[in-house]
Amino acid sequence: MTLSSELWTANQDLAQACLQHPFVQSIGDGTLEPAKFAYYVGQDAFFLEAFARAYSIAAAKAPDWKGFTIFHNLVSGVLAELQLHQGYATKWGVNLHSVEPGAATRRYTDFLLATAWSGDVGLTAAAMSPCMRLYSFLGEQLARNGIPNHQYADWIRTYSSTDFLPLTQQLESLVNNYATNNKVVYSTYRYAMLCEQDFFQAAWIM
Repeated sequence: MTLSSELWTANQDLAQACLQHPFVQSIGDGTLEPAKFAYYVGQDAFFLEAFARAYSIAAAKAPDWKGFTIFHNLVSGVLAELQLHQGYATKWGVNLHSVEPGAATRRYTDFLLATAWSGDVGLTAAAMSPCMRLYSFLGEQLARNGIPNHQYADWIRTYSSTDFLPLTQQLESLVNNYATNNKVVYSTYRYAMLCEQDFFQAAWIM
């Protein structure tokens, strides 16, 4: 089993907790209050900007050209995702330029950027991988019986698409190529999963 697979398997309790979270379930069935989704869109856009920066820092620190090009390609994926959020923002009346990050958002972005600046590229990949793998998992699970026809269908379509999964796999290849199988990598991965859970909770109780 690869290191990325071991890390994902070791955190199935949190993956299932995120899937069963009322925020995610309400996206799945289309019943989420629009105000909660609008808040989430703004917070997620702020998060994705930090995510792109962390990728860029890791790219600059990559020990070989292959790693650099993969990290660089993943930045392009985030920029495409941000374009999607711009469309959401227009639809839901969110001004992405005036978003104030909530505590859960700031805690997550500060953690990612601190890891990118201070850690090696393997640790950075391990910190970032939960977001990609989790969203791929959530999209797949919510689309299991077909893409529903409601106001959050695009969200499910995006994260269950065949375009998103390869980005997840590219990031996991970086974990496998550069990360060390040790307690720090495991605790870093799990902390990121906990941040994901807190992110959904913050949007749910806003």
